[in-house]
Amino acid sequence: MNTNIGISDANTKAVALELNKLLANEVVLYTKTRNYHWNIEGSNFLEIHKFLEGQYGDLEEMIDTVAERIRTIGHYAEGRLVDFLKLTSLLEPDNTPDQKKQLKNLLDDHETIIRELRVLITKFADENKDLGTSDFVTGLLGKHEKMAWFLRSYVK
Repeated sequence: MNTNIGISDANTKAVALELNKLLANEVVLYTKTRNYHWNIEGSNFLEIHKFLEGQYGDLEEMIDTVAERIRTIGHYAEGRLVDFLKLTSLLEPDNTPDQKKQLKNLLDDHETIIRELRVLITKFADENKDLGTSDFVTGLLGKHEKMAWFLRSYVK
């Protein structure tokens, strides 16, 4: 599929690869958040259960927008779990019933994504000449920062 959007094919290909890595991270984080939502325990069960439901709802929306951005610049979004696991930079620790560890794991993942997004903002703008995708990931950065802030408030 050819696009004529003012960005070279080589640059859209490079951007799509990075966005597919981001997509993989978002899917892994979404799945981990869902897992903890299902398996949370503690005296504040209902509060954290609902909190995590909001978090995975936000992640689900972000996943869709990342995949659609990949399609917008003329490439295909990954969709197989095996491919996501190859592309992700997030770790999958052993399951734990410890609420604080669960929330810390999620916080660590958001912070990893935040650090990676900071690099991509400049890379997409400067190296790949794709200001649209640079702006797009800047928006995602703000969403992840807010989600991390909320998690951090529980982890203290």
